[in-house]
Amino acid sequence: MIKAFNLISLFAAILLIGAIWGLKQNQIALFTSTILTALGIAFFAQWSLLSNITSSIILFFNHPLKIGDTIEILDKDYTIEGEISNLTYFFVHLKLSNEKIITIPNSLILQKSVAVIEKTKVKTK
Repeated sequence: MIKAFNLISLFAAILLIGAIWGLKQNQIALFTSTILTALGIAFFAQWSLLSNITSSIILFFNHPLKIGDTIEILDKDYTIEGEISNLTYFFVHLKLSNEKIITIPNSLILQKSVAVIEKTKVKTK
């Protein structure tokens, strides 16, 4: 939520500065079309930084991953299992069982099959 709030605050600040500087509608339309073009490129360019930013937005809103979850990335050659320690705009940080932290690009998380491993609940008497 903090990252989403920061992103919304950034857009609000940009609009406010644009209003103070007296930008015209055609200038705002040009800026908006530039941003939409960059996002469109991000959807089709698999290894670019823009695709990782787009993937982070998709992971944030539409994927059941959250910090603290244990996940397994299923790959035919090498599977990776670890706890999500951080979700950034470019990478997912996984803490492995040997306490090492690895980073995986967000676009790779969307391309591979990911299993969320549920924690076993301890029953108390």
